[in-house]
Amino acid sequence: MPETTPRGLTRLAFGGDYNPEQWPESVWQEDVRLMREAGVTMVSVGIFSWALLEPAPGEYDFGWLDRIIGLLHDNGVRVDLATPTVAPPAWFYREHPGALPVTADGVRYEFGSRAAICHSNADYRAAAANITTELAERYGDHPALAMWHVHNEYGVPVSACYCDSCAAHFRRWLATTYGTVDAVNDAWGTAFWGQRYADFGQINPPRLTPTVGNPGQALDYRRFADATMRENFVAERDILHRLAPGVPVTTNFMTALSQCDSVDYWAWGREVDIVTNDHYLITDGRRTHVNLAMAADLTRSVAGGAPWILLEHSTSGVNWQPHNPAKAPGQMARNSLAHVARGSEGAMFFQWRQSRRGAEKFHSAMVPHGGTDTRVWREVVELGAGLDSLSAVRGTRTEADVAVLWDWQSWWAQNLAWRPSEDADPRERADAFHEALYDRHLTVDFAHPEADLCAYPLVVVPALYLMTKAAGDNLRAYVENGGTLVVSYFSGIVDEHDAVHEGAYPGPLREVLGLSVEEFSPLLPGRNVRVTGPDGAELGGDVWTEFVVPRGAESVWRYADGPTAGHPAITRHRLGEGIAWYVSTRLGREGLDVLLGRAAEDARLAPRADLPHDVEVVVRSGESGRFLFAVNHTGADAKVPLDTPGTELLTGEPAAGRLAVPAGAVRVVRLDG
Repeated sequence: MPETTPRGLTRLAFGGDYNPEQWPESVWQEDVRLMREAGVTMVSVGIFSWALLEPAPGEYDFGWLDRIIGLLHDNGVRVDLATPTVAPPAWFYREHPGALPVTADGVRYEFGSRAAICHSNADYRAAAANITTELAERYGDHPALAMWHVHNEYGVPVSACYCDSCAAHFRRWLATTYGTVDAVNDAWGTAFWGQRYADFGQINPPRLTPTVGNPGQALDYRRFADATMRENFVAERDILHRLAPGVPVTTNFMTALSQCDSVDYWAWGREVDIVTNDHYLITDGRRTHVNLAMAADLTRSVAGGAPWILLEHSTSGVNWQPHNPAKAPGQMARNSLAHVARGSEGAMFFQWRQSRRGAEKFHSAMVPHGGTDTRVWREVVELGAGLDSLSAVRGTRTEADVAVLWDWQSWWAQNLAWRPSEDADPRERADAFHEALYDRHLTVDFAHPEADLCAYPLVVVPALYLMTKAAGDNLRAYVENGGTLVVSYFSGIVDEHDAVHEGAYPGPLREVLGLSVEEFSPLLPGRNVRVTGPDGAELGGDVWTEFVVPRGAESVWRYADGPTAGHPAITRHRLGEGIAWYVSTRLGREGLDVLLGRAAEDARLAPRADLPHDVEVVVRSGESGRFLFAVNHTGADAKVPLDTPGTELLTGEPAAGRLAVPAGAVRVVRLDG
């Protein structure tokens, strides 16, 4: 069996994508000298090197890669070796133009960027298998090899192709998935608009149509595209497992909902030996550290709670957003250690040395254009030393308080065309609920709707438009057995085929919530509603309202105005030993805090009023002990109460009573006992 940690790595992972092929060999010795100075422990190599490794069909040049891997090994740096299959060479596309993907409206992309791949193309699959085999046979037992890195960021920027090869592959996938074309007709509801198919040969991808196409077909095509990419990953992984037994295989995810929406990471998490993730701050005015925490929580959850690795983030600004500010002094370390707090076994970057040419020459790096006499380099060296002092946290797990249910396939389904309101955005609700829990200093695990939830006193459902019967049964059992559940609007509406559940909304949630919804009444842009509750307390909502009919549930807040005035807005239902809350409008930050505060009381989750705003406190624990991370995202010094004394690992100082966390800094306490 392959390992689930990088082979031979005894410290936290620290380093980045290393692209020596962009530089003359005279620079390589300087690179490894600086890596030693910075405390680099691992680098990723070869991600975009196919054209150099195989300059012509069947002709290989591994000399330069032999030399760089040997040099890294001699200097104590472990290697995360990539299969370069994200970037086929120009000669490959000249011989196999059909491997270039086609858009839904029939335009074929050209060579000259990255990840321009039709994942159904047989020529691409064969060529990818060949280069993977060559690499595995040559380097599978190399002493520097820590793990394999297949491809790069599947799903970005292209996940689906609509060419004839994909059409044929889609038909085969449907036949395997459904068995008969009648089953497809039933799942997609093709009786509507006369879309019925007589045989699989009549089915094409959901290409451009005069108006909205079949939603069941569109949803299945997203599943097919995701599964096809995963087939290609598994094919490369299995070659690597066979030829390099015991060496773990990964591919870098992009779990942040702000960065990738085409991959079902629940499914992918089961296929990799180590979950790794790339995360970049989205500088759109939001609290970037909250998005970071959410991405880390998602990644850890995809890993089943096990430690994972941050394989890419940035030392400072990126170059691909409309505006790319530099990170503030200290922010690089703060971001890195916030990921470690939430389960990462290190912090790696894109990339080691900043490129002089190409599309990402203004993307920050560990060694900037200005070299070592720069703030970024000094902070890189400081971070390397800090991570080295935290080696004891390796193998520990982050402790969570709450589960948030999330399903990428439900996200896909809700974002199809012709829904009641385009402003009902599942990602926005997931962000908002996670942020509200973050501000209550509750650490979040994400969970699939059918996962075992018994470990969590509180489970939150921000947006689950698509819900299987099994998921509904799971939530009912969770509440009956004593759990506290919070469900937001437009959840439990359709099944896995995007067919509305029989009976009144919200389908499989009716009994657990103790209500039905007679009708949706989404609001026009700019319209708001007032919601009044106990003691005349008032909350505000927008985007969405519903005509809710209690069937056992208690009406806790009601609509004071708007189209549903007088009707329940927020309800509470006791079922068995537990309680289920339902909110039928889009609450703002204040409203979510009030709602989650009431739910937390039901769940007996003690408030953390003693913790300052935007100072996050997260605990990792395991055989090596318990470690409290305090991350201060504010511009003021903070005090964090310690129930147990210990030793602060970054400074080596004893810690007890109230831990001082300077503005913008991080402290990590190894708790006694």
